[in-house]
Order: sequence, then C-alpha cells, then structure tokens
Amino acid sequence: MKILGLDSSGIVASVAVVEDDNLVAEYTVNYKKTHSQTLLPMLDQVAKMTELDLDTIDAVAVAAGPGSFTGLRIGSATAKGLGLALKKPLIGVPTVEALAYNLYDASGLICPIMDARRSQVYTGIYRFADHRLETVEDQMAVPIGELLEKLNRYGEKVIFLGDGVPVFRSVIEETLKVSCSFAPAHVNKQRAAAVAALGQVYYRDGKIQTAAEHAPDYLRVSQAERERAERERREDQTGEKK
Repeated sequence: MKILGLDSSGIVASVAVVEDDNLVAEYTVNYKKTHSQTLLPMLDQVAKMTELDLDTIDAVAVAAGPGSFTGLRIGSATAKGLGLALKKPLIGVPTVEALAYNLYDASGLICPIMDARRSQVYTGIYRFADHRLETVEDQMAVPIGELLEKLNRYGEKVIFLGDGVPVFRSVIEETLKVSCSFAPAHVNKQRAAAVAALGQVYYRDGKIQTAAEHAPDYLRVSQAERERAERERREDQTGEKK
C-alpha cells in the first residue's frame, strides 16, 4: 500500500510518501505559512527525488483539521485536486490524531495542543493500547484551563506536543498536578509521515472518501464569521445597519 500524506494545518508544511512500513520520503518545513506557494513544489520535489509515479499511489491522506483556516483550505484543495486528477480516494486524518501518532506506543496519555488563540487550544486526549491509537477524548477547541482540569481528573502521566506547547508551557507546569513531559523537536510538530502512516490504518479500516466528499473540520468558526455574527447581532438589537 502506498499513501501520499499532506499536512498544511499549521505553520508546518509537510509532504510524505509511505509504502507499507517504509517511509519513502518526507519533506517538512517549519518556517512561515506560505503553503499556497510551497506545498505543490514540495510534492514535485518528492516525486522527482523518488521517481514517484503519482498514478501508483493508493490514496491521498490529508490533515483534515483542526488548524489554521487558510492552511486547512490549501491542504484540502490540494488533496481534492490530486484525488480528482488521479481518480484516487482521500483519507481525512484529524490533525491532532496525526500529532498523537508521532508518539507511537508511548505510555500514558498523549495530549497534542495547537494554539487556537484567545487562550484556547485545539486538542484531544489519546493513548495507545495493543499498538493502536485510542481516543480518550475526541478533538475539541477548549480553553487551556479547561483542558488541564480534565487531565488532572484522569490522574495519569501526560505527554504534550504541538505548537501550543511554547505558548502554554508555563501554564501547564504551574497548573497540572500530574506528571508530564514534552515531546522532543523531531516529533513535536505536524508531520506528513504520521498523516500517511495513520492514513494506512484508516484505509484498512475503510475510512476513505471521494475527493468530492472531503471537507476540512475547522471545529469552530473563523474570526471573520464571528465578527459578522456579532455585527448582525448588534444590528438586530438596534434595528439598523452599522
């Protein structure tokens, strides 16, 4: 089985090809969010370096959210375009699940956190059992304080990773009452290799979709939508447009 993985859900842009248990290639850049300019050239480089015929892949796995609204749209559009052109199925892999998969077979709870602004995080709580990733609490957008309260109630060791760690590390260390650690640099951010590897698991489980069916999961509305809703609420209250 050969899976192409894409992740542009945050500041990281990443492309990978996984064939069975072999990582054939991975191109990951953690520098500025210019994914509209970089993702396809990165894929082109991977294909050239590995002499990859894209017609030979079985599916395209893409980080399906949550994450940056713009980044998710770019990743989704790229995956949908490839799926339509190649007539291949898509595998939407939740971003935080792919992050957790970086820490395969780690003991204790795994808690990816992505900075969602406004003191909130995109997160989920996971563990490995019998070599499979299990969802303890599904992905969500919550205040960091609420997440830490949840983890304190579980009373288990926690491993944190994701771009929210630098933002909230001091709060975590001050608030968390259970033992915790933070994943090292080579596995603490999004990686398309994890998206593709977990995509293989989902593919075997029948969790595939057509390019037309795929849509990102934003988890919450964008800032523009929030501002529009607030403006409409004020207009309803005053009875006139501002």
